[in-house]
Amino acid sequence: MALWRGSAYAGFLALAVGCVFLLEPQLPGSALRSLWSSLQLGPAPAPPGPGFPEGRLAAAWDALIVRPARRWRRVAVGVNACVDVVLSGVKLLQALGLNPGNGKDHTELRSRNDLKEAFIHFMGKGAAAERFFSDKETFHNIAQIASEFPGAQHYVGGNAALIGQKFAANSDLKVLLCGPVGPKLHELLDDNVFVPPESLQEVDEFHLILEYQAGEEWGQLKAPHANRFIFSHDLSNGAMNMLEVFVSSLEEFQPDLVVLSGLHMMEGQSKEFQRKRLLEVMTAISDIPTGIPVHLELASMTNRELMSSIVHQVFSAVTSLGLNEQELLFLSQSASGPHSSLSSWTGVPDVGVVSDILFWILKEHGKSESRASDLTRIHFHTLAYHILATVDGHWANQLAAVAAGARVAGTQACATETIDTRRVSLKAPREFMTSRSADGSRVMLNPNEPVVEWHREGVSFHFTPVLVCKDPVRTVGLGDAISAEGLFYSEVHPH
Repeated sequence: MALWRGSAYAGFLALAVGCVFLLEPQLPGSALRSLWSSLQLGPAPAPPGPGFPEGRLAAAWDALIVRPARRWRRVAVGVNACVDVVLSGVKLLQALGLNPGNGKDHTELRSRNDLKEAFIHFMGKGAAAERFFSDKETFHNIAQIASEFPGAQHYVGGNAALIGQKFAANSDLKVLLCGPVGPKLHELLDDNVFVPPESLQEVDEFHLILEYQAGEEWGQLKAPHANRFIFSHDLSNGAMNMLEVFVSSLEEFQPDLVVLSGLHMMEGQSKEFQRKRLLEVMTAISDIPTGIPVHLELASMTNRELMSSIVHQVFSAVTSLGLNEQELLFLSQSASGPHSSLSSWTGVPDVGVVSDILFWILKEHGKSESRASDLTRIHFHTLAYHILATVDGHWANQLAAVAAGARVAGTQACATETIDTRRVSLKAPREFMTSRSADGSRVMLNPNEPVVEWHREGVSFHFTPVLVCKDPVRTVGLGDAISAEGLFYSEVHPH
């Protein structure tokens, strides 16, 4: 009887520990092994990898991600390109003799102290940002120290070049890149990227990327997330000098997809220059043959007037947009959109708020029977999740496209070929409202069916969580890789 009772107790405890594995997968493995061994039940079983939400989600993505029936063959990308010098932000500021202090945002950097304050401001939020450094001599002095700093790495930079590089990884695609390409950048580019001779220049444009890790500390400062702060004194990209070269190259190249980026680089220019250049951008886009979709990739901005002009002048001329949470909220604030009274995001951006702003963009500036607009698609990405919003009847393969964009966020940040479920975690909300201003529905996230779809007045939304890299190798260019991958798996209906 005693033997039976002991066996029953052991069986019951084994069952209990098994339940802990299933119900608390986030409990450290060491704690579970300790519990198991204290019960003297023999060696602990291995954690059920495929049973974890991350494993189930990654497997579900792989089943969903299929190439579209109609594929791009030739992609033209322009017009910002540079060399990114990537290094630790804290270590560079220390090398410049700067000490930790109070953070303060500056729309334009004029000194080393401005750089320190802006870096501290955004590192404290764990938010990405990009600023223009107006003092040429001071910038070049900082750039030289950064470029020669031990551990500093040189990469392809600029949204257009990064998107082109990502597309070029697919050998069946031909890629044209127009932008200011100097000798170092040309050396770094994939052999599959064709650069017209008119785009080549003798000197590279350098952008300094100051990275920080989640939990990294400097004085009283502690970063809640891994991210980066970017700054440059980039006059060639700032003037969009390669715009005309880009458009003139399209006739010979004959692309079936055009990707445009770099409008944010004009922030360092005068209002009159911005106004004139935007008109020339509109002329350039109108010269692209009808039927060729144009994707516009946005980036970090602080000039509300410029952003408002882009929204009202450029959006209707492009087919697709790519942007993150900072750009989305700033866009709504600049153009008096929904939730524009929100000063900044707190934690993971609310899905319902994001959905409302995306819906407003497509309803106010997108294609409809009463509006002569080409805009039918927006690919939104934030650290924890992505949403692909499309006007019905114009795009196909959205499930695969949004899933592919989210998958590449996890693999590229961790520098792995496939999702390593031990190195990623699910940070998306487990339940959310699809709208905060309309009658939204409540959605429960299911890792086995990771793409959630809902519809609102002729607009379809496809949501998927991101498997966030716990210890990212590199955060720069993730947004560009996400947009490129999402476009690669998208299919546009011919009209």
